[in-house]
Amino acid sequence: MTETEAKELLIDEDTFLTCGVHIGTKQKSKDMEPYVYKVRDDGLRILNVNLTSEKITEAANFLKGYEPNEVLVVSARQYGWKPAKKFADACGFVCIAGRFTPGRLTNPEMQFFIEPKIIILTDPAADAQAFREAVNINIPVVAMCDSNNLTLNVDVIVPGNNKGRRSLALIYLLLAREVLRGRGEIGPKDELEDTIDDFEAPLI
Repeated sequence: MTETEAKELLIDEDTFLTCGVHIGTKQKSKDMEPYVYKVRDDGLRILNVNLTSEKITEAANFLKGYEPNEVLVVSARQYGWKPAKKFADACGFVCIAGRFTPGRLTNPEMQFFIEPKIIILTDPAADAQAFREAVNINIPVVAMCDSNNLTLNVDVIVPGNNKGRRSLALIYLLLAREVLRGRGEIGPKDELEDTIDDFEAPLI
């Protein structure tokens, strides 16, 4: 990586790598091929963190155009619960962590029916119910996608390890920071008070 590329990353490359953001799966979907940097000797796909960084910025720019209460963050995957909630709290978004009850977005008769204008998925596969409903009501989808994810109907793909505790913590932290910077709620060089450790889920 050149010095110019390194400067453009949202955080230093070492942090992306030590958090395992680049570690994909042994399975690869054709959809995610553009985001795979190489295949390791053990068969694991390695994702391009330059693209992860770029797409976090793109997602943040997309999100800042919505009122906070119009944005729904979803995480069925347990290691995503805490970072998704921290991200939602930081930005004022709504969060559903854990089981997504069918009909939350499509059945107005439901007690906890909500009408978001945009949805963020921690994993399109694990969050399949929310994903289907978002597509059904035709709202944009931002999703963290690993090397094995299918991305049809995902409007903004954030490539990265969406299964690891540390990886999810870093992606959600950077996304929160960039949304708040984009809104002007923190300065362009300011960091969040919370750290990666604060966003990281406990071991199950």
